[in-house]
Amino acid sequence: MASRVAAGVSLEFAGLSRLQAAVGQGFGVVVGQETGSSAERTTALLNGDPTRYRFTPQEDAFLEELEQACFQFFWDEVNPSTGLVKDRSQAAGPDSRNVASIAATGFGLTALCIADHRGWQEPRAIRERVTTTLRFVESRVPQAHGFFCHFLNIQNGERVLQSEVSSIDTAIFICGVLTCAAYFDDIEIRSLANRIYQRMDWNWLLHGDKTLSMGWTPEHGFIRSRWDSYSELMMVYLLGLGSSATAMSKQSWDAWTRPYFEFNGVRYIGSHAPLFVHQYSHAWFDFRGKRDKYADYFTNSMVATKVHKLWCLELSREFPDYAEDMWGITASDSARGYAVWGGPPAMGRIDGSIVPCAAGGSLAFLPEEAVRVLRNIREKYEQRVWRRYGFVDAFNPLTNWYSQDVIGIDVGITLLMAENARSGFVWEQFMKNEAARNGMARAGFHAVTPAEAVAPPKLPVPNGYPIFVIH
Repeated sequence: MASRVAAGVSLEFAGLSRLQAAVGQGFGVVVGQETGSSAERTTALLNGDPTRYRFTPQEDAFLEELEQACFQFFWDEVNPSTGLVKDRSQAAGPDSRNVASIAATGFGLTALCIADHRGWQEPRAIRERVTTTLRFVESRVPQAHGFFCHFLNIQNGERVLQSEVSSIDTAIFICGVLTCAAYFDDIEIRSLANRIYQRMDWNWLLHGDKTLSMGWTPEHGFIRSRWDSYSELMMVYLLGLGSSATAMSKQSWDAWTRPYFEFNGVRYIGSHAPLFVHQYSHAWFDFRGKRDKYADYFTNSMVATKVHKLWCLELSREFPDYAEDMWGITASDSARGYAVWGGPPAMGRIDGSIVPCAAGGSLAFLPEEAVRVLRNIREKYEQRVWRRYGFVDAFNPLTNWYSQDVIGIDVGITLLMAENARSGFVWEQFMKNEAARNGMARAGFHAVTPAEAVAPPKLPVPNGYPIFVIH
């Protein structure tokens, strides 16, 4: 039984349809029946272990340049008295906008660790910037039960744009805070980081439910939407589980659903959301070689990214700029303003635009393919897409539209995933935190065993779980 839920999508439920099938390789992926070139393309997409890839000297030099350009955003586009980082800026350099993002600030703190490790700035200046940021946020930035507003005035930390107290944006910030605590051998940094993290009231955010609220506003109270289905949510729950033994029950980890999507015979855990949902938690938490009772999420993200690439290649019949070395759509600027777009299934008004951070955030999952895309973008369109902070946020070669801005979180995911793909540095530092390890342990993660990796049992999709079949 199936019902239409969106254009090109049908919905079925495990236990009620022929799609109560095996979850291949134990991580939520099944290859169905195909013929001809489609089967060959799918087989090629699923081959390879991204953790074994080594960048060529030319690729590594390119990524070094890209990372340095991304870091420059986090060094320049900040108020040095508060440490808060702009939400967005002109790609060519500083402008007069004064809206900061708590999430961009979290990416910025992690960027400072990378810069110190790579020697891009004077160590004392970097450490002072970290300390300034943590002092200001801990003592001056308004918070509700330890959670911060999405957008802030860069000069004084006050709420702007009537933004919500955001659980996900706070989580991104906290990941940056904990990265600094692990990396810098500094008593004050670690003390500030611990106070900021431990004052988060997870029971308040649960608001009497098993799943977390997405946020709260003083005008309307808790946002109705909850973190109840697979997305970038994993970092939020793992931080809650890791903060103390009693902060959050494992029931909350088990309470959110993991819908299955099927595209061209390939099945994976997914979401009706852009590609970034498969990236953000992986920027800090190291899921490689680990799984809980539901999935190997690193492998799942790799497969979801490969499916996204295949989907873009199929779109080339309508938008001929998409190709093996030119693909990637995720939430970004567009010619019509900010767009929450991507797929599969298609969401938003897809128009042939390319979003560089889609490939940038995929470097850890598809290193060879993603770096090929990024180098090709640079080589083909350098005069229009490459600026002081690296790539512009998005562009459309079919219509000759090029964004004039960069967005902090898009620059940030590119920087962090490039560094993880090259060295694993962010994973290594962040996972030094006992809270990170405890969060994963309490969620039930364990090392993938040889049996699970080589010849796992083909488990059925859990009863009642939706399967979205994309046509």
